[in-house]
Amino acid sequence: MSFKQFLTSRTFVIQLIIAVILVVALLLGIMKGLKSYTHHGESYPVPNFSNLSQNEAAELAKKNNFKIEVIDSVHVNDVPPGAVVDQVPEEGFRVKRNRLIYLTINATSPENILVPKLTDISFRQAQVLIENCGLTIGQILYQPSEFNDLVLEVQIDSVSIAPGQKLPKGTSIDLIIGRNQGNTTTILPDVKGLTIQEAVNKITSSMLNTGVLIYDASITTSEDSLNAKIWRQLPDTKGTSTINMGSSVDLWLTVDSLKLNFLTNDNLQ
Repeated sequence: MSFKQFLTSRTFVIQLIIAVILVVALLLGIMKGLKSYTHHGESYPVPNFSNLSQNEAAELAKKNNFKIEVIDSVHVNDVPPGAVVDQVPEEGFRVKRNRLIYLTINATSPENILVPKLTDISFRQAQVLIENCGLTIGQILYQPSEFNDLVLEVQIDSVSIAPGQKLPKGTSIDLIIGRNQGNTTTILPDVKGLTIQEAVNKITSSMLNTGVLIYDASITTSEDSLNAKIWRQLPDTKGTSTINMGSSVDLWLTVDSLKLNFLTNDNLQ
């Protein structure tokens, strides 16, 4: 039998068909196996790891067929040391089984920072340096000086702080500012309707101090404290437009929608 006749023979055709079927079956088997191995099309929502300890996060990850890896640490004052403060991917994001979830935890102690040189510069310059390095401004005190608005001294609890000294990040420092007799007042800012942080920043920028913080009965949780807004201040801008530098402004905070709506309507009149 010639080669041409073999190619057209019934035996060859049957063998060819069997070979094609076997190849197709093999390919389908491989694809199905890969799909099963890689869990193609399957995804699961990432749980919320916030505020969990590393052990708790590991247990939750194992329960949901995920893995965790701590990649960074930061310091947050209102979160327990060692607790999770951030995660990637975020909660609810759908990923495949055994995916690594990267966690950032709260450091057990705050980061130490070197105090920059804050004296012999203007208050505005010192304010920028303090914010940039991670410290906060506490009290602003004034003393007579021929150099107006110049930072004369930096203190914590009446103790002088030298440049280069190490302090925990977020430490509040007091500033002694020079003030001549020709410039003793500043414009009183209206902070009603602002959050506490927004109000403190505005008061500090006006070279004033934040006084007593009074939370009303509507504030019952830490989340309420973060979301609270100023509904009253003393002194009030309706009674005075200027105030002595270094004076304190007392603040009343609420999450009561009636008080805040009344405040909005009152401002529109």
